[in-house]
Amino acid sequence: MARRPARKSAPQSLSQLRIIGGRWRGRKLSFAPVEGLRPTGDRLRETLFNWLQFQLPEARCLDLFAGSGALGLEALSRGAAAVDFVELNRNAAQTLKAQLDLLQADQGRVHNCSAADFLARTQSRYDIVFVDPPFAGDLWQQTLAALADHLADEALVYVETPRDKPLSLPAGWRVDKEKHAGQVSMHLLRVTADSAEAGCQ
Repeated sequence: MARRPARKSAPQSLSQLRIIGGRWRGRKLSFAPVEGLRPTGDRLRETLFNWLQFQLPEARCLDLFAGSGALGLEALSRGAAAVDFVELNRNAAQTLKAQLDLLQADQGRVHNCSAADFLARTQSRYDIVFVDPPFAGDLWQQTLAALADHLADEALVYVETPRDKPLSLPAGWRVDKEKHAGQVSMHLLRVTADSAEAGCQ
C-alpha cells in the first residue's frame, strides 16, 4: 500500500497588538506567536506609560526580552529618541524588524541575541529600560544585577514579574511606583546617580 505523503504543517498565523498612544495610536501590528511570549496588555501599558509620560520624550530606551515589541514600540510612538530591542528568538526578532520597517521607525534597532549577551557587549547607557522576561526562572533578577553599568543618571527601570514571586532590588535602587493586576506585578524602579556610578567601580 502506497504511503501517503506527510502533510506539511500549516504556518502559524501572526498575532496582533495595538499601539494605544502617540503618533501611531490605533495602529495594529503583527508579532510572532512564540511560546512563553506575553505581550503587555493594553491596560497595563496604559498604566505604565502614564507613569512615564514626563520622562519619555527624547529618552534613550532599552527593551529587553522584547518579544512583540509592545513596550518599545509604544515608547517610540510617544516620543522616545531611540529604542534598542533585544530579542533572542529569531522569528520574533525578524517580525519586529518588519514592523519597524512598516512604521519607518529608524529610531528602533533590533538585536537578535540574549539580554545577557547584549549587556555584556554594549557600551550604551539608557534613561528607561523595560525588563519583561518569560516568567519561568528568575531572569529579571539576573538582568537587574547586570544593568548597573548601562544606566544613565536617574534612570528608570520597569520590571514585570509574577505576583507570587518577590523582587529583590540591587543596593541603591528603590521602587518608584508599583501595581498589581491579576497574576502580574508591575514595578517602576528608580536608580539614583550614586548607585549608577557605583556599578562602574
